[in-house]
Order: sequence, then structure tokens, then C-alpha cells
Amino acid sequence: MRARSIGTTSRAAAAGLAFAVAACGGSSGSGPPTTPTGGTVTVTIANNAVAPQSVTVPRGSRVTFVNNDGRVHDIESDPHPTHTDCPEINQVGFLSPGQSHQTGALNAARVCGYHDHDQPDTRSLQGTITIQ
Repeated sequence: MRARSIGTTSRAAAAGLAFAVAACGGSSGSGPPTTPTGGTVTVTIANNAVAPQSVTVPRGSRVTFVNNDGRVHDIESDPHPTHTDCPEINQVGFLSPGQSHQTGALNAARVCGYHDHDQPDTRSLQGTITIQ
């Protein structure tokens, strides 16, 4: 009887450990933020910079841009000046101080670059959205 109890306990402990490992998903937590399908991620503009500069979202998500800077920004898709790579980003457009706008639904898996149209060479105002 004792051997059976130890075996049952060992199996229960192993099952609990397997469940805990599966629940963690193996992620280190140091990667870009992700959201549930159809959710949103926020990119904040302040001090003439976007943060975070790179985000990862599942297909169907939208990204919200919030302008906490003291000047207007015009967020557009790469490449400058045609803005054709990810037209969904162009829906953000002009943001006055205090405003926020969302991208369109990001439905295709790809990497989308964006920038401030009025400052296309300012690296602090450039970023990427990875759609998985």
C-alpha cells in the first residue's frame, strides 16, 4: 500500500509540474508585449519619441497611439513618403497633443514599420508592429 501511495503522489506531483510548465508557455517575459486576439496595445508619444518602439500583436488587433507630447505628430506606415506597406497604420494620422487614435484592424501576419511623416528621419519616432 505504501508503494502505491508514493506512486500516486509522484504522478500527481509530475502532473502538477507539467501543468505549471504548460501554463507558463515557456516565455521569458522579456519580449515585446502581446495582446489577446482583437485586443489593443498602446504606443505613447512623449518627448519626441514613441514607446515602446516595437510591439507584437496577434492578427485582428489594433494599436492605439496616444500623443502625450507638446506638438502634433502624423503617424504613417513605411516607406516614407508613400506609406503603402501597412495602410491600416495610416488611420492613426494626425495626433494633436492629448489625442489618441487607433490603427485599423491588423489582419495579415507581417512586420509593419511606421514613422512620423513630418519627421521621417527621427529614429525616436520610428517603430515596428509585428503581427503574428
